[in-house]
Amino acid sequence: MASARALENSAVLITGGTSGVGLASARRFAAAGVPQIAIVGRNATRGAQASAALQADHPAVDVVFIAGDAHVASEATRIVTATQARFGRIDVLLNSTVGPYPPALLHNTSIDDIQPMLLAQIMGPLLMSRAVLPTMRAAGGGVILNISSDAGKLATPGEAVIGAAMAGIVMFSRTLAIEAKRDGIRVNALTPSLIEGTLTNDRMMQDPFATKLFEKARGAANLGVVVPEDMADLIVFLASPQAARITGQAISVNGGISAA
Repeated sequence: MASARALENSAVLITGGTSGVGLASARRFAAAGVPQIAIVGRNATRGAQASAALQADHPAVDVVFIAGDAHVASEATRIVTATQARFGRIDVLLNSTVGPYPPALLHNTSIDDIQPMLLAQIMGPLLMSRAVLPTMRAAGGGVILNISSDAGKLATPGEAVIGAAMAGIVMFSRTLAIEAKRDGIRVNALTPSLIEGTLTNDRMMQDPFATKLFEKARGAANLGVVVPEDMADLIVFLASPQAARITGQAISVNGGISAA
């Protein structure tokens, strides 16, 4: 079994890497000395801008933007294949994709929206993890980090469907960690609550019910409301050799909003 690979020798693949937590993590990885970073997103314009900015700040890093939808099986496979072709390896996979649906009480949720809501939240981490496994197994190790939410741990009114998806990501990550540990692959989930300074947060705050829910959460964040850089610091640590014995965990960064 391979030992934990130093960040300075690693290739990192980030879905949802063109903004928010994904982009903040790409910046932190580059600052930590990671030489190869691929960011994935569906918006080509935003992807080009993000990769250009990252490259400008870190000229020594090989940065590539891959346009694609990680929630589609064929696209997940293509993304991994393209990254492998560019870098020759994938040592860290960060799944930072999010769905576009705001919280809503179940009786106010259209029955026709439930399936797309679940798929938009859960499929990216599942498909990308499956797509990257052969590469990591062949290398004898790797790190997979999946962004979920505290909604997967705590029952919150308005998050019945979202919470089901988030709990699914958490249990998927834990189970995959047990399956993949024999191949030297570590898998952890991160379960934030409110994250300010993201496009998702901005969209959600346009919804009256979400605004009420998030304002309550903000009031409970006595240690400060989380921003993308807070998440990125933990992500880089979990990807590093310093976290070589940490796997199968669901870790919250939430400023004290909850304890779970």
